This record gives sequence, structure tokens and C-alpha cells, in this order.
Amino acid sequence: MKQTSFCKLILPALGIALMIFVGLQFMRPKLSNPPVTAEIVAPPEVKAIFKHSCYSCHSNETRLLWFDQMVPAYWIVSSDVQRARAHLNFSEIAALPEEQQRLALFDAFNQIRLGAMPLPSYRMVHPNSTVTPEQLDILRKYSTTLSEDPQIATSSQVDAAEREYVRWVDGSEAIHTVQSTPDGIPFHPEYKTWKQIGSTERVENHTIRVVLGNDLAVRAIADNHINPWPDGAMIGKVTWHEKRDQTGMIGPGQFVQVELMIRDSKRYQTTAGWGWGRWIGTDLKPDGHTADFASTHCVDCHHAVRRNDYVFTMPINARQGGAK
Repeated sequence: MKQTSFCKLILPALGIALMIFVGLQFMRPKLSNPPVTAEIVAPPEVKAIFKHSCYSCHSNETRLLWFDQMVPAYWIVSSDVQRARAHLNFSEIAALPEEQQRLALFDAFNQIRLGAMPLPSYRMVHPNSTVTPEQLDILRKYSTTLSEDPQIATSSQVDAAEREYVRWVDGSEAIHTVQSTPDGIPFHPEYKTWKQIGSTERVENHTIRVVLGNDLAVRAIADNHINPWPDGAMIGKVTWHEKRDQTGMIGPGQFVQVELMIRDSKRYQTTAGWGWGRWIGTDLKPDGHTADFASTHCVDCHHAVRRNDYVFTMPINARQGGAK
């Protein structure tokens, strides 16, 4: 009698669940494979690694296994593929300017090196996609070929760079009102008064960066309160092309851009708790054309260091005399 009642309750519920599951299979966003128009040009061994570990998301040759095609997994996979293609598409990358290709490939190498790519969740269900140490070594050697030999600046280029740097330091160059980014991140002209907390060099495009922090960021470093960073902390990154003189000394050359990260865990909840902004050139033109620029570019790139609260640069510790 009890078994009969149990069956009367469970079987209809299972039937309804099955009908809902089948019905959901028809709710599928379109995920097609457009033609391959400008595939990456790279040595065969490098291309083979990208094909094996990256192409399913980062190309127009997406191949889904049977369990990827079952809703709700399909919804996640479809979203990931669209986002991945927007960030880096190996089927179209050769159409980009050479410098942009180098930056994209160097970034891809860094994402793999840091263990951020392929995504851990993807590797969990596709264990064969993991890049082995031997393959990573192949990619490392390949990445060293991406940068061009540094050029020695002429005397006129040195003079011009020094004049531009002086104008940047003393602010003597008239600056118009700088617009916020398309997603509303405001520019903070006072960034020049912030203290240096680090520096970096990008060998693939011969640029140098000074990393600055506002008072709250500096205090957070001194208190070792940087994971997560406190709301109100702001980090600025100023980039110049390298200027290499006849003696081999490297200094700031042509000004490239200013980038700001503004910590506000509530206001910027959808972009990992940070507001992201980039302003290009001496006229400080906001970068990006759409409101989701931060999500599709900044956060995706910094996802590799999410365990460091999405900050690549590890600050100079106050005890080492950098931030006091």
C-alpha cells in the first residue's frame, strides 16, 4: 500500500521533470561556426597546441562534445564561446594589425602560464585540454619571437620624448576636460600625485609602466590589506614606449596611456568589484566603444590573477621602503 502511494507521488513528479528537461533543450541560443577568414600564422607545433587546447572556444571551429550540448551546460558553453571569441579569435587574428596580434598572443601565453586558461571549469570536464609543461615551454619560446628588436632612439627622438615627459610631469600641457569611459568610469587627474607602488615592462611591445596608488591604496599595502583591496583604493598605471639611447639606457619615450582601477565592491559588483578605465594618448581619449568594454577586455585579462583580487602588480612592500 505504501509502495503504491510512493509511486503515485514520485512517478508524476519525474514525468513533469522530464518534460521540463526536454522542453529546455529547445531553448538554445544560436552558436554557429562562421568561416575561418584569417587564421593565426604560427609554427605548426604552436598552432597544434592552440588547436588542441584553445580552439573550441577561441576560434570559429568550435566542437562541442555531447555533454556540452545538453541544456543547461549548453547555455554556459555558448556564453563562454561568444565571450572567448570577442577576446581572442584564432580564426580571425591574422586580420589584426601586427602589434595587436603580438599583444593578443603574448596575453594568451600569460593566461596559460598563470593557469587561467583553459578555464579551470573547462579543464575539469575536458582534462585533455590541459597544456603540459612541455607544451608551455614551446609557447614560451614562441613568445620570445613575438617582440621586435628594440630600436635606438635618435637625438631628436630623445629630445622630443624628454620634452613630452616634462610636460606630463609638470602638467604644463593644457588638458581639456577628460571624458569618462563609455561605462561611466570617471578620470582622476590627481593620479599624478599618487605614490609609486610598482613598475612593469612589456617586452613584447617595448613599453614601460609606472604603477601608482592613492593614499588609501598605499595605506592598504602598509597594513597588508590588499586581498581584497578596501573600497576607495585606486591604482593607476601610466605607460610609455621605451626610449633606448645610444648608451643603452632605457627611459620613457612616447606617452601611451593611463589606466585606472577604482575599487568599489558594490558599485562595480558586475566587474569584479573594480571600475576599469583606460585613456589613450596625450589627449586622454577614453578607450572602448561599448558599456561592456570592462567586462569583455579588462576583467577577462585580469581573470588570470583573480586570486590577487584581479591585480597583476604586486606592490612594493612598505617595509622595503616603497610605500610609506
